[in-house]
This record gives sequence, structure tokens and C-alpha cells, in this order.
Amino acid sequence: MRVEHAEFSHRGARESNQDRIAAEVTENAALLIACDGMGGHEEGERAAIIAVQAITQRFRTTLQPLLDPLGFLHLALGAAHQQIVAIGTDIALEHRPRATIAMCLVQRGSAYWAHVGDSRTYHLRHGRVLSRTRDHSHVELLVREGVIGAEQVHNHPMRNFVESCLGGEVLLPEMDVSRRQPLERGDVLLVCTDGLWAGVSDEAIGAAFAQPDMPLAEALAALGAQAVAASGASCDNTSAAALRFLE
Repeated sequence: MRVEHAEFSHRGARESNQDRIAAEVTENAALLIACDGMGGHEEGERAAIIAVQAITQRFRTTLQPLLDPLGFLHLALGAAHQQIVAIGTDIALEHRPRATIAMCLVQRGSAYWAHVGDSRTYHLRHGRVLSRTRDHSHVELLVREGVIGAEQVHNHPMRNFVESCLGGEVLLPEMDVSRRQPLERGDVLLVCTDGLWAGVSDEAIGAAFAQPDMPLAEALAALGAQAVAASGASCDNTSAAALRFLE
């Protein structure tokens, strides 16, 4: 399997960067992760670190290509959730460490993804968004019910209210796992935290990777800088990992 991959992370206007991203690439599989430690809770950064470490360690010790990619995603998220819950047992529930996450697995010419919260995965083709995950958030529910339009999400006062996350409650959170997504040469997979997609439209995200000859790292850095600039003084941590499928 041949792929090109890149990572981007910017602190934005925050005092610290609680995002963590990872790109694990082997001969037979690749895994992208974007995890956002929730800043309103204690040790959000630690929650993101634990989640990424738990999932990447499981990936490295699993035979590849994976026999059950969807099962891997589900079990990896569950393991990350349990480890984050474990560090918050002595903390009041409302202050326990939490994180949102998006992850994407690529192998055998196909992609599989899973997410919890409002970190997203995008599948891009020919400069357009072929598909993306739908947030576990209050505003996403309002969009689906037709109360607000998609263009109102970015500036809605309840945009940051997520309804599912890793950590906090002991019970497993709501998580969405995709079906197998066939890939074509040149397709781009992008996982990102809300700091990135909040600053740019889906159309801009697709257009950023429209030029197949542009190095992926250059395209991702330009998109990240655009998102940071657009959010200005209110810019959140802004992070993403991307992969271009070659063959």
C-alpha cells in the first residue's frame, strides 16, 4: 500500500494545546487519529494523550491487514474510554477528564472510520467532500430536525455542546462506526478536531486538496492556517491528520 500522509496542529488562541493527533502507517494499513481534550474539564490534555496512546498501541500489536477493521475501531474506542474513566474516578463527575475523537483506518483499498463527539472524518475526492461524519452535538441535531441550516452551525451559541465523548460516565459513549468505503487513487482522508472545521466550510476543506500534485503537507498546512486566521481571537486548538491514497 502506498500513501502520503501529513499532520498539523496549532494552539490557536488558547493557553495550551489539548489536541493530540497521530498517523500510524505500515506496509499493509494506516491509522489516522484526531483527539480533542475537552478544555472545560480537568486534565483534558491528559485524556487526549491517553486515548491516542491506547489506540496506537492496540494498532501496533494487531496483525495487519486487520481481519475485522470495524471490530478493531469499536474495541479501540472502548479501551480508550475505559482508560480515561479510570483516571477520573476520584473527581466529581462534572469535572472528569473527557475528549472527543475521530479515527480512520485504511487498508486493502478501503477506508473505515469511527468517531465520538464533534471531531470529524472527511472523505475527499476531486476537491469535493464525498462524505463526512455527523457530530454528536446539539447543533447537529438541530440541523437534522430542520430547525437551523448547515450554514448556521459555525456561529451557533451552542456549537460546543457535545452529547457524547470519551471519559466521564462509566458506560460506553455513543459512537458511530462506518461501513467499508472503497477508495480511488488520489482520495484524501482527513481527521480533524472542531478547531479546524469551525473556521472553514466543507467546500473549502475539499478545495484545499483539489490539486493532486501539491504535497499533502503543504495543502494541509495551508488549510490549517486558513482555519486559524478565520477564527481569529476566539480560535480553538486546531489539528488534523490527512492521508492521500495512492495505490
